[in-house]
Amino acid sequence: MLARSPGHAVSLGAEQVRACVLRLDLDHFRNYRSARLETDGRPVVLTGANGAGKTNLLEAISFLAPGRGLRRARLSEVDCRLDEGAAPCWAVSARLSTQSGMVAIGTGREAVTEQSDRRVVRIDGQAAKSQTALAQHLNLVWLTPQMDRLFQEGAAPRRRFLDRLVFGFDPDHAARLASYDQAMKERSRLLRAGPADPSWLGVLEDRMARDGVAIAAGRRDIAQRLDEAASDPVDAAHFPVARIGLEGPAEGWLADMPALAAEERLKAEYAATRRLDAETGGTSVGAHRADLVVRHAAKNQAATACSTGEQKALLISIVLAHARLQTGLRGVAPILLLDEIAAHLDRPRRAALFDRLLSLGSQAWLTGTEPETFEFLGENAHFLSVGDGRVNAGPDP
Repeated sequence: MLARSPGHAVSLGAEQVRACVLRLDLDHFRNYRSARLETDGRPVVLTGANGAGKTNLLEAISFLAPGRGLRRARLSEVDCRLDEGAAPCWAVSARLSTQSGMVAIGTGREAVTEQSDRRVVRIDGQAAKSQTALAQHLNLVWLTPQMDRLFQEGAAPRRRFLDRLVFGFDPDHAARLASYDQAMKERSRLLRAGPADPSWLGVLEDRMARDGVAIAAGRRDIAQRLDEAASDPVDAAHFPVARIGLEGPAEGWLADMPALAAEERLKAEYAATRRLDAETGGTSVGAHRADLVVRHAAKNQAATACSTGEQKALLISIVLAHARLQTGLRGVAPILLLDEIAAHLDRPRRAALFDRLLSLGSQAWLTGTEPETFEFLGENAHFLSVGDGRVNAGPDP
């Protein structure tokens, strides 16, 4: 067990603020008819048998950020199915400590018709215009077992992973992504319906170019910062150094020309590909085509060619670099949701990971089947036991 007191492990600098979930309430969420968790800001360890509902709790927290949660599930799939008949719509509410003070967030599924539903968000009792407002209050980053294949899959999951890292430095990034996606869908609809009004297409393409270049610039900036931060010697002693880059037309243009010139070039590309995009039903170029590229520095090897264990270690290295970078630049560490993070780490690497989490002052939520896996955290963490849709005080490791 680590020989350090709780006060030393989680002490924060004068400018650093602890972002944390202090209370979490679930209503008809997955296997929980209702549940309440209260924490004191320390890292939280959730232990229990497979299928007990540990990941469901992390998923509930993930809905406190923009997006579809860590499972990317349909809203109706999250409803509790323990009762017969139609399931009530799910809801999650939380009391948060953030950089700007205490904040109350509520979100859940609102059934609009039998065929459709939508996610609603309330912040301090007031309805938010959209879920992108959540990025202004809390930054969440997660690693799940499904992400162990992040480097083997298509580019979309890697973009989502990078975008969540960008949210921690630029909350407006979420709104730009939503605006870009909306304009792209509307352009595709008009092209498919054809013949489209060139003037209206020009308006949409102007918006896509403006948002797209801003998105590319944000991603590029954070990728460069992470590439530098990933070489931290303390992390490098236990986790491989990740070399981080981006591939994409706009990202490449920004290396050679001002943003306004890149916007003009992107608008010209949209105009030139209208016929092709009308035939394919897609969009040939833009921010949705970018890809995160990661290499194992010591081996000078692409992450895709590394072993499964090395790929997971590279992801951990990136998350630690991001948390350290955000803490240094903004004075607040992100909340980390780490599902089964220690399952395939040896004892020294587990100890190193937990030590770094404590040093960062991040409220990490960790899951595992056995409390002993987290013995290095000791009294520095809040242990909870999960089973049968219930959460109880957990045993000491």
